Amino acid sequence: MSVSRPLPISRDRAVETMLADSASDAAFATTLAKGLFVLEAFGTGSAVLGNMDISVRTGIPRPTVARLTHTLTELGYLSFDQALAKYRLGIRALRMAHPLLADMPFRQIARPLMQDLAASVRGTVSIGLLDGSAVVYVETARSGDVGPHVPDIGMPISVVATAMGRAASAILPPGAAARFDAQLAAGDAEQWSDFSALYFGGITQCAERGFCTCIGEYMPAIHAVAAPLHYAASSGRAFAINCGIPAFRLQPGQLEAEIGPRITALAASIRALINEAEPEIIRRAPEPALAAEAG
Repeated sequence: MSVSRPLPISRDRAVETMLADSASDAAFATTLAKGLFVLEAFGTGSAVLGNMDISVRTGIPRPTVARLTHTLTELGYLSFDQALAKYRLGIRALRMAHPLLADMPFRQIARPLMQDLAASVRGTVSIGLLDGSAVVYVETARSGDVGPHVPDIGMPISVVATAMGRAASAILPPGAAARFDAQLAAGDAEQWSDFSALYFGGITQCAERGFCTCIGEYMPAIHAVAAPLHYAASSGRAFAINCGIPAFRLQPGQLEAEIGPRITALAASIRALINEAEPEIIRRAPEPALAAEAG
């Protein structure tokens, strides 16, 4: 099964759902939440946005967006482009990323090993952190020409449609995994219908051979493998590591026979260097209700 329909950037239903769910919570700061959602509207391919663009993406009314963007600009988290009459993320927003990345010191330990593999296979090698329905790049290495997908730190990609997302979700503890799967199924119905079978299949692959594959399902020109890296129980953070290679560079069967075992071995080497145990992977299948939602 191969699904290559592009994953569109559109109105984020999660914003509406979260705001609705929190309406009865007296301790929930709705204005703060909306301001953060405004900042999150600036995703990949959307460096410059107007108030209406942000309103469409978040579902927040335009007059409210206008007040929020003005405030965020005054604080330095947004900057206003006079020529375009639109906003960009401000430099101050970049400061927020450093403390989070600094709390993952294994990235520096892993980087040379990742670069060696990336150069060897002429592709990319990246570490991702599970974050809701996305997995976010926290480290990446690449060779020269790596094709149309160039990972970068902070970039989110789909969980269900990618090898790295499936590998990261494979190491969630049973209770957390069940809740996570239910959240995915309740999110983007079309994407869940397209990819849920591949998602659960990827988790099974990780349990059986230590890695899973993505044969062009996310981007037809890129084939990838990914392996679970480690799960931090104290913070609930699940990490995976992947390797993506332009499809034209691969020989038939090479992804499964060679690249998959190499990414699994790399994950094991990184764990050994940071004294982390191999994460437990439990096979799981969709609950009947989730299977029904997937059609």
